[in-house]
Amino acid sequence: MNHFLNFKLKIWRQKNNKEKGFFKTYKIQNVSPDSSFLEMLDILNNQIICNKKDTPISFDHDCREGICGMCSLYINGRAHGPEYLTTTCQLHMRSFRNGITIYIEPWRAFSFPIIKDLIVDRSSFDRIMISGGFISVNTFGKTIDGNIIPIPKNQSEKAFDASSCIGCGACVAVCKNRSAMLFVSAKVSQFSFLPQGIVERKKRVLNMVNRMEKEGFGSCTNTKSCEVECPKGISTEYISILNKEYINSFI
Repeated sequence: MNHFLNFKLKIWRQKNNKEKGFFKTYKIQNVSPDSSFLEMLDILNNQIICNKKDTPISFDHDCREGICGMCSLYINGRAHGPEYLTTTCQLHMRSFRNGITIYIEPWRAFSFPIIKDLIVDRSSFDRIMISGGFISVNTFGKTIDGNIIPIPKNQSEKAFDASSCIGCGACVAVCKNRSAMLFVSAKVSQFSFLPQGIVERKKRVLNMVNRMEKEGFGSCTNTKSCEVECPKGISTEYISILNKEYINSFI
């Protein structure tokens, strides 16, 4: 039999990025320990709507399966909450002690302006991705099956690991310089290890790094806080690979 949980929630409310935000206190009771964090927010919003004394809390979500990167919340001072290798939608309320106060706020970064409440604009990541362009290898018609192209196992595994980045922005949120180096390095590396990405290799890394700087992200701090809080466990090893790719692009 499940023992239901009660919490005091201090949630960041902000109408838009022009107005000043503030923490507002809510109480929620009889929450199932098996509820996800986002389900708990759904329950709270239902209560708010029924009471008609406040507006529902705006927060981002999509797949709720840990692969879209939308559920970007700072929970009690941790990106995505207290569990490692976990997105907010994968976080369950049994991870919190009954009766505690939970602080919930959006990412804090110049390059991620707040849209409303807990939602931030992460379109800067999209613009970085667009600047990298596409691979020009012909993928239409009589193409060779990718599985028959010989690729060393260690390279294919690194490309796969890098491609697991979901672009949630936790790396930016936890970095004291608000650096996007882990994100950019993962997106550069996922192509640089595969033959399909070789054609635009030098152009890609230059364009993406230049766009990252234009978007206002800071430089790498080398503190590895991004690696610790990344829900997909992306290693800072990819930052060193990015630096190597960037230097080689001038040769």
